[in-house]
Amino acid sequence: MAKLTQAVERKAFSAAIDVALKHINKDREKGLLQIVDLAQKFMGDNFQAAAYDGARKMIQNPDQKWMRYVNRLLDETDPHVAKMTALNLGYQAAFCGTKTIRKMREVHNCNIPWLILMDPTSACNLHCTGCWAAEYGNKLNLTFDELDSIVTQGKELGIYFYMFTGGEPLVRKADLIKLCEKHNECAFHSYTNGTLVDQKFCDDMKRVGNLSLSISLEGFEDTNDFRRGNGVFDKVIAAMDLLHENGLIFGNSVCYTSKNMDAVTSDEFFDLLIEHGSRFAWYFHLMPVGMKASPELMPTKEQREYIYHRIREVRGFEGGKEIFVMDFQNDGEYVGGCIAGGRNYCHINPKGDVEPCVFIHYSGANIREKSLLECLKQPLFMAYRDGQPFNENMLRPCPMLENPELLQKMVHESGAHSTDVEEVEPVEHLCGKCVEYAKEWQGTADKLWAAHPHEQKGYTNYKKK
Repeated sequence: MAKLTQAVERKAFSAAIDVALKHINKDREKGLLQIVDLAQKFMGDNFQAAAYDGARKMIQNPDQKWMRYVNRLLDETDPHVAKMTALNLGYQAAFCGTKTIRKMREVHNCNIPWLILMDPTSACNLHCTGCWAAEYGNKLNLTFDELDSIVTQGKELGIYFYMFTGGEPLVRKADLIKLCEKHNECAFHSYTNGTLVDQKFCDDMKRVGNLSLSISLEGFEDTNDFRRGNGVFDKVIAAMDLLHENGLIFGNSVCYTSKNMDAVTSDEFFDLLIEHGSRFAWYFHLMPVGMKASPELMPTKEQREYIYHRIREVRGFEGGKEIFVMDFQNDGEYVGGCIAGGRNYCHINPKGDVEPCVFIHYSGANIREKSLLECLKQPLFMAYRDGQPFNENMLRPCPMLENPELLQKMVHESGAHSTDVEEVEPVEHLCGKCVEYAKEWQGTADKLWAAHPHEQKGYTNYKKK
């Protein structure tokens, strides 16, 4: 009965989006206000009333920065892609999925994630210096049936958003498109080096409408190609242009280190992304994962404080740049700290090991041996649930990077084992690389947290039993 009701609601929402999108082409302001009304009707208290009012106010000011961003996005995005994004990421994942997930957390008394990140393959067509994923080698794969089973089981729990990493996921792009076709009510997103994007793939993405991309870029040509290989920068720019020309939604993934910080936070870099059609950028702090990691590449406390301010400046309501940027490590206040361990997301590697985080290679459960729900109830994930938040200061969210003693404790007490397939890494070795960093960052983080005006400080996203 619930599935039937959801299908009827989805159909009604789809029809309403069609009407709103038609109005957008005739009267942009009226059409967008209609979409906000529609969102409030269906999403209700998923968002505060002030958020809906703020959206309406912005829509009525066409010269406002983010309104210019929205108008450009609407003008340049393929209509089918725009509709499927609103329908799958908005209605299905954010509304229906969230309601089901909250219920399932109570029913099963465990973390149920909003999204699952999984590695279709360890294979990659590049051999980037220092890439942790490349260390998996080129022999590990989740079969299509296994990927399909994960999504099928996930939907029963309310999970309608799936991300791919690797390896290079587009090595398996035929299977990814097949997955998008079969589960056309889900939203899919793939991290990629961008070099395998071609017109055929763009045509497939437009047809399914429910797949978006994040393309890795580590700086300008010299920096990027030093790590990724000669000519890769030009191939990435060409891929971005092709996606843009085809009206597809994509952004960039940027790993910031002590060496590339200035380049990837410069006005010129943001302007480059915008010029070539990027809509968003994920910024990731380098993590010293693996026996051959280079901890010296981790940003200094001064550099991390700088990017904390810089990202907020760039995405500010006024000024900055017309691109939405997110900092995985420094935006913990908006998501209540660590989101791993199934609280908001988890990671499944190409061997099927279900890990709490893409950077935490320890697990006690494998999707080939247990159901998805059983994997989410593994002792390591339950320890994450019991321990979250790992720090009341949301600028120190991670049980490895900023609180390394906590990850060691959880791994030992849960009996989890290393899932790094190149070389087993004892948790003491991993966390040992973070001890000095955590001490150095603590003073700066505490100063920033005490001074920050954010009104919803603290852990607000999860209600413990």
